[in-house]
Amino acid sequence: MHCGEVVLSRKFFCVTGGIPLAAISLILVFLLVSPGIGSADTPRSLEECARIEDAVERLKCYDELARRKPPETTEDGKAVVKEPPAEDLELPTYLAKLWDLDKESRRGKFAVKFHRSNYILPFTYVEHPNEETIREADPTEELKNPEIKFQLSFKVKLWQDILGKNMDLWFAYTQKSFWQFYNFEDSSPFRETDYEPEILLNFRTNYDLLGLKGRFINVGVSHQSNGQSAPLSRSWNRVVANFGFERENFVLLLNTWLRIPENSEDDDNPDIENYLGYGELWGYYFWKNHRFGVMVRNNFHFDDNRGAVQLEWAFPLIERVSGYIQYFHGYGESLLDYNHSIRRIGIGFILKDWD
Repeated sequence: MHCGEVVLSRKFFCVTGGIPLAAISLILVFLLVSPGIGSADTPRSLEECARIEDAVERLKCYDELARRKPPETTEDGKAVVKEPPAEDLELPTYLAKLWDLDKESRRGKFAVKFHRSNYILPFTYVEHPNEETIREADPTEELKNPEIKFQLSFKVKLWQDILGKNMDLWFAYTQKSFWQFYNFEDSSPFRETDYEPEILLNFRTNYDLLGLKGRFINVGVSHQSNGQSAPLSRSWNRVVANFGFERENFVLLLNTWLRIPENSEDDDNPDIENYLGYGELWGYYFWKNHRFGVMVRNNFHFDDNRGAVQLEWAFPLIERVSGYIQYFHGYGESLLDYNHSIRRIGIGFILKDWD
């Protein structure tokens, strides 16, 4: 008996190299009937796939030839388009959210946004409050060193994509108040509130400058006043031009202005430019939900130099509200103090407009 011969017997099989002929037969049968291998239903050429009339089945045929997993389809045969994971999406930057710069994150006409910071400092301490100016109206007035300071600021988009161009028209409003809350002897009066409405034409830009990305340029008109009567009345009108730059977690804002001349008889503060100059520079750095900020301002009069600096730190507290520490030193914290240098430190809360 040789292994090359086939003997049909229930009790006999031949072994070649240790592999039973029965096992070899079973393997051959499995290969012939297994799906995708030698099956009559599996196409063997591109021509067979091309002859399939149904588009979905034809695509499935091509995928099987390429040994790929066929795409998911809906009940009507359309391919399912999966959105990329959220972590793979490019999130809008701080300036993009602040000025509706990116098409993907824009909110359309009449969108309401934060303009400047919105905060309240329930406790601030002023080293030398400006009592001389207050006493021009009331010689008996006394100011307390502790004071509450808060600011509200928002803007609304009036016109989007003006004339089909990358520019929008905004109306902005900022209100900054100084409250002598701790002056209980004098019924806790508001010492001053400055009001500033603005009309701004914002140009959405995307250019490079010294390693920074220029994201916007806005020009417009600003009116600022404290709403008081003489001798405490202060006001001025300006043409403004502002520029926004950013790079990763760093933001730089350059705000410039030129005063609109007034009649000398109506001018409550004719020398205000000698103290506030013609612009200010803001810088922000974001790190793990913290925001570090600095503002510098100078009149660039080297013979009679005056300026101001403001330092800020916003730190995580709750979801949309952060803790906030602010330090100011110099001229022009308020209109009433435009020609009086003060030093103030305060702590409180700020509404989070980043991250």
